[in-house]
Amino acid sequence: MAVNSDLPVALHCVPVPDFGGVARHISDLAEVGLPGYRLVVLCPPGELSVRLKELGAEVREADFGPAAGFSTSRATLNTVIDELKPAIVHSHLAYADVVAAATVNLRKVNKILRRGTHIPRVFTTEHGIAGEDAVYHGTSWRSRVMELVHRVRLWGTDGLLAVSQSTADQMKGKWGARGVAVVYNGLDTARVASAVESCRVQPAPGALRVLSLSRLAPEKGLDVLVEAFAAVRQEIPGATLEIAGSGQLKEDLQRQVAELGLLGSVSFPGFVDPIEAMGRSDLLVQLSVWENCSYTLLDAKAAGLALVATAVGGNPEILDGKELVPSLNQMNRQTAASTVAQCLLEQAATAHTPQTFSWASREEMAYQLVAQYQRGR
Repeated sequence: MAVNSDLPVALHCVPVPDFGGVARHISDLAEVGLPGYRLVVLCPPGELSVRLKELGAEVREADFGPAAGFSTSRATLNTVIDELKPAIVHSHLAYADVVAAATVNLRKVNKILRRGTHIPRVFTTEHGIAGEDAVYHGTSWRSRVMELVHRVRLWGTDGLLAVSQSTADQMKGKWGARGVAVVYNGLDTARVASAVESCRVQPAPGALRVLSLSRLAPEKGLDVLVEAFAAVRQEIPGATLEIAGSGQLKEDLQRQVAELGLLGSVSFPGFVDPIEAMGRSDLLVQLSVWENCSYTLLDAKAAGLALVATAVGGNPEILDGKELVPSLNQMNRQTAASTVAQCLLEQAATAHTPQTFSWASREEMAYQLVAQYQRGR
């Protein structure tokens, strides 16, 4: 990809090397481009940087993020700002948010003493803020500290973005954020649908193939899913459940499967290619305590799968009411399992019916982002 050095630089800062939801957001931007800007990504070496290089994107691999430490990360960002003189520093995830705000605001102080110090505008996109603090912070004191940190760093931030209206509302409620713009994760629906269709495995007559793609962690509601699936098997004896992913609950879930007599119908394949997994499935379930703008749900909708998910966070902004169950925290376990089972059976009836899905494209996401850069210039 040819670099246009005449364009203003938008430096996107990602503090993690893994390829998760934020990395997909960034790689999608790199693939479609930011109209009128030269996109450069600062991140540690890893899966994200490899993917970006494959796309021909500009990457600054450096010591940046939690593994590098705050002082080193700030020094790295300072060096990159001096080198590129970006118009925009755009941070993603809390660690980068704090580093970017601290770095640029200290540069403002230094400019008083040293002329010529370059001061970029600071933007942040919030990808993951839960309605329940324990989802990310674990303890009340930690959540209070982080709330204060975010309130302070927002004072020196020029533009605030969120990937769902729910996320924007949480930013306002928890941190006092004002003027948050919602820019949804973009999706190439046709490409996802085509990719899943190329992996399509036709079901046996009367079969129902249920899929879960998530960490095997307490906040994902997988124990309720297993219990609900046992009830589904009583109505659809040939139903199967694939619980893909890894995590601390694997042994507990396997024990639960054995106790419920489901050993032949529930599998734990570990990490899987999500496109291939959707191709061999009819219905995807996501019972998380919280989601912001789930790529898993977006992909499943694009692929035409039936869906069941909790009505939390940004999920109701993607799914309709028939695909949603109340938050599991609002019910006892028995009621939750019964409610999920009923919804699974109702959605099973639509599992092989063609579905249409309209969502913002990746290009629209990029244009909306640039529109925010242009505001207040």
